Amino acid sequence: MESILEQIKECILNFDRESISGKIQEALDAGIEPQTVLNEGMIAAMDEVGRLFEEGEFFVPEMLVAARTMQTGLTSLKPHLAEAGVKPAGKIVLGTVLGDLHDIGKNLVGMMLEGAGFEVVDLGVDVPPEKFVESLHGSDVKIIGLSALLTTTMPNMKSTVDALKEAGLRDTVKVILGGAPLTDAYAQEIEADGYAPDASRAVKLAKSLIV
Repeated sequence: MESILEQIKECILNFDRESISGKIQEALDAGIEPQTVLNEGMIAAMDEVGRLFEEGEFFVPEMLVAARTMQTGLTSLKPHLAEAGVKPAGKIVLGTVLGDLHDIGKNLVGMMLEGAGFEVVDLGVDVPPEKFVESLHGSDVKIIGLSALLTTTMPNMKSTVDALKEAGLRDTVKVILGGAPLTDAYAQEIEADGYAPDASRAVKLAKSLIV
């Protein structure tokens, strides 16, 4: 049992998109539960990717390729997870705020969060505050992740937090921020719940906020 899960993990760490779906099917055929494949094969691998990034052994390109390999595997595994009634760790809405068209960082965060077992709804780029508010209606979203790469669009993060307050929804969701010009101090200033400087720490932050 351990060996096939190790092989799935190695596929992600070695960026082997060709083999990962076959390895996942092999694990399922061997009677390994879909949740075990997810937790001990894929999430374990993405935890290791995050560790390698933080230690300076992986950089953004390696994280991206590892995350894409994980997504290839996840596409194969998702129907089996649904069939087994496996629930995601939580639902997260991501978007780059109004006026900003940058999405590489946001996309990487989304893939890393999926690799950590979260359900991710990506609203895309240039997202107005009201669209973030709409995303909460009738859903069980736990976290909203706001991204900005321009100092000129950072105020639209505050506008989004304010819009959530006006809609009476601020207390129902955690708000996290990401993007090159941001800081912990800015997150506190606009009353967000946290800031992550990179995708690896965004996953840790999200996990810490899901109760």
